[in-house]
Amino acid sequence: MANAFATLRDEALAALVRGAFGLVRLLGPDRASNLGGAAARTLGPLTPAHRIARENIAAAFPAKSEAERAAILRESWDNLGRVACEYVHLGGLWDFDPDRPGAGRIELSPGSLERFERLRDDGRPAIIFAAHLANWELPAVAARRHGLPAAALYRTPNNAAIARDVLAMRRDVMGELIPAGAAAPIRMMEALDQGLHLGMLVDQRFGRGPKIRFLGRTATANPLLARLARRFDCPIHGARAIRLPGNRFRLDLTEAVMLPRTPKGDVDIEAATQAINDIVASWIEEHPGQWLWQHRRWRM
Repeated sequence: MANAFATLRDEALAALVRGAFGLVRLLGPDRASNLGGAAARTLGPLTPAHRIARENIAAAFPAKSEAERAAILRESWDNLGRVACEYVHLGGLWDFDPDRPGAGRIELSPGSLERFERLRDDGRPAIIFAAHLANWELPAVAARRHGLPAAALYRTPNNAAIARDVLAMRRDVMGELIPAGAAAPIRMMEALDQGLHLGMLVDQRFGRGPKIRFLGRTATANPLLARLARRFDCPIHGARAIRLPGNRFRLDLTEAVMLPRTPKGDVDIEAATQAINDIVASWIEEHPGQWLWQHRRWRM
């Protein structure tokens, strides 16, 4: 009886979410993004996550004024709301045309298109790390739309019915998806064995990981990508989206990152994990208002 009630509850909530997605879809990408940003700027400060974000920003940027930190927090809420309402428009947001690179809402940073094509055509697996910056789903959309054989790790919603609907939406625009969980490392290794390009967000807390320095404080980090790079000896790149005025984006794909190695020549897991997070930290310092400050990244 309890299981039946839980299933009914999940399906009812999923129906509401589908209805909300439908309304947001009707708005189109620009109006949806603007509405999401305005709603999050208004409602975000009323939530407990606002205090978490404010404390995180203060600790990361002690030299900034209170007004500067408040502006970062306001922009962070704005970005989060926009990401939520852009979700159903991901396929439409991506309009990059290599033959007309400046014509759409998506642009690439200098050299990124060349690096992407080289990565796509070299016949080798690779690992691509990203962070919760701007619209962090766009790198996976880029891979799907431009023929990069890829698989991405994703976190499933707790509600099984919503998870089913979200997976159906994501699969159409992002390609192969690997749900986070106990089986994920095995599936990630299988993806690399198949020659795929494996994508993963690496900027959230991982309690069982090694201790690193991140934006001036001690944190724990997920060493999985460093372990995979060591096992497969494959290239590792960073990918990020940068939100621009006018609901536009610039995407950046780094050159292969030279990871620290042990005297034996193997990838040094802890040093490589630190190096990856140093790159992410530099991205956040460049555009602090576009990062997801509303989580307990430094909780030990």
